[in-house]
Amino acid sequence: MPAKIIDGKAIAADLREKIAADVAEFHASTSVTPHLVAILVGDDQASAVYVRNKEADCAKVGIKSTLHRLPAETTQADLLELIQSLNHYPDVHGILCQLPLPAQIDEQTILDSIDPSKDVDAFHPENVGRIAQGRPRFLPCTPHGCQHLLIASGIETKGAHAVVLGRSEIVGKPLAMMLMQRGAGGDATVTICHSRTKGLSEITRQADILIAAIGKTKFVTADMVKPGAAVIDVGINRDESTGKLVGDVDYEALLDVASAITPVPGGVGPMTRAMLLRNTLTAAKLSR
Repeated sequence: MPAKIIDGKAIAADLREKIAADVAEFHASTSVTPHLVAILVGDDQASAVYVRNKEADCAKVGIKSTLHRLPAETTQADLLELIQSLNHYPDVHGILCQLPLPAQIDEQTILDSIDPSKDVDAFHPENVGRIAQGRPRFLPCTPHGCQHLLIASGIETKGAHAVVLGRSEIVGKPLAMMLMQRGAGGDATVTICHSRTKGLSEITRQADILIAAIGKTKFVTADMVKPGAAVIDVGINRDESTGKLVGDVDYEALLDVASAITPVPGGVGPMTRAMLLRNTLTAAKLSR
């Protein structure tokens, strides 16, 4: 039986409707409009498109959005000064600094400078630590999007063996922590694999749920997946031969192997943006 296609666009649209209703209710009771500020440094085209999409999403759900567009030669000191000023603005609830940053700016220093209560990407060490302890303030957007896709698609995580392929600070590590926590979308037995894992295919074939976040075009082939496994593809890569966006898994080859799979585009991507909206609303509520 062909794999069920997990429609991230449809699931994200449903989530946005719920967020819009929550934003309206919050505004009616407090007269406060949640406010997200994005900072874009340089002229990376992919980042610019992503930020525009975030602005459009904010407009759809009633969240105010502001963009600070800075030149590529911006110094680290100037960027830190901007972030510190935003940290102190009471009407700014969420701050995100779009990555990647130019070479003269240390990304970790910048991410660490954002007020944890406004860190809607959940990259600050304090927020990461809260995730590890099972008492998060915010959940990082892409991992949370993956988890929500599993829940919304009826894919059972409790007692399942989840293999996370990739150990990044943005996706792999936090997602592994979230999948092992108690509750909905959790209670899984989790294995993390990476580029230096020995016997990688042998491990991925044990997965009931395989999350691919390694950043390599069509890296996961059919022989690496257990028949009937659910596959979440986090990768976004440009196919050199066709110019099309593709994921980290060989999508066509896995359609007859997996029980469920996310497409690229249209899978995890829309969920990442939807979770940013949810975090911004949460930040506004916490500020009260």
